[in-house]
Amino acid sequence: MSELIDNRAHRIAILKDIIKHLHSGAAPELVKDRLRELVGRTDATEIMAMEQQLMVEGMPVEEVRSMCDLHSQVTRDVLVQIAPPPAIAPGHPVDTFRRENAALKGLIAAMRGTFAEATNLDAKADVRELVFRLRQLANDLMDLDKHYQRKEHALFSCLERHGITGPSKVMWAKDDDVRKLLKQMNQSAHDCVPIAPAVKRFFAQSAQPALSAIEEMISKEENILLPMALQTLTDNEWAEIWAASPQYGWCLVEPQTSYQPPAAAGAATSAVPKEGTIMIPTGHVTVEQLVAVLSTLPLDLTFVDAEDRVAFFSEGPDRIFARSKAIIGRKVQHCHPPRSADLVNQILDDFRSGRQNVAEFWISFHGKFVHIRYFAVRSQDGTYLGTVELTQDLAPLRRLSGERRLLSYAAAS
Repeated sequence: MSELIDNRAHRIAILKDIIKHLHSGAAPELVKDRLRELVGRTDATEIMAMEQQLMVEGMPVEEVRSMCDLHSQVTRDVLVQIAPPPAIAPGHPVDTFRRENAALKGLIAAMRGTFAEATNLDAKADVRELVFRLRQLANDLMDLDKHYQRKEHALFSCLERHGITGPSKVMWAKDDDVRKLLKQMNQSAHDCVPIAPAVKRFFAQSAQPALSAIEEMISKEENILLPMALQTLTDNEWAEIWAASPQYGWCLVEPQTSYQPPAAAGAATSAVPKEGTIMIPTGHVTVEQLVAVLSTLPLDLTFVDAEDRVAFFSEGPDRIFARSKAIIGRKVQHCHPPRSADLVNQILDDFRSGRQNVAEFWISFHGKFVHIRYFAVRSQDGTYLGTVELTQDLAPLRRLSGERRLLSYAAAS
């Protein structure tokens, strides 16, 4: 075993040295030759480990991101699966990722085939139907965002528990590059006039860069990311990814149904919670953290339980309406002036009966534009648990205009 580890460490060190030469301007073909000569073979985990070591040693993430396409291109000839690949059940997250990639390849082939038809047409030919097909295909490719979101939020999160942070730093940035190119391609497809020369310009300037970027990411996923994840993640973590996936949706295809995750895996957590931690379905938080979060939110929150008694309220630095701890356990009807009692009772009765779920008001109050919202709080089976009141000064938000895309710590006022 020690010999295997030493060989692995040696291969990663050689990989890193050769890739540094690539970053210094060495020709990719020369780099390929050195890889074949010195490395012989490597696998997905070693490629990721090499990129991660480069970042740990101080190479900027942006530089690694800008060169990672070249990394994958020069390492393809020596990339193998050193460990035997595990069997993948239909419906397993990796099976779904791969089927989506196959569907994406099909769309790319269809778009290239459609463009090939345009290359043989006369400049004055009627290409309206062809342009319509290109627009539809470009629109279908936008489904790729669902694939990327599942990868970025579910898969990357589990990899990071194992100290593998390279994909979320580098591959996520490349995903965003693809998203940008896809958006540009869709706009160009929409703007493309139905004449053959315009179609050719659209493909050369907008479609080809986007399609090539998608194909390069598919190659990275199939040859590096997914094999590495299969070697690294536990059955429970795959089940956790499987359980989280539906909220992000599916790209072009639906998952198959044969995969059966471990029964207890849906509640997998990244670490054993500390004593005093509150466990909730989406994570865990200490009482201290929860109080701090509620006190940091730019709104006032009050919760009234199913018996109409005030259960708790948040304590921020700029409360709009004063609250005293003496109201805890008090009937909420007694916390309002008598003239408001009928309104309070109507809201609570409508919420309790299920006739309504939201009530909102807005008023001017001491120079503030106060938005007051009441929400019925219900359990998963619909049982009424109480009412939450959210109060917020919207005056600063109402004064916003235009856009702010650059970082600025100046608060809206």
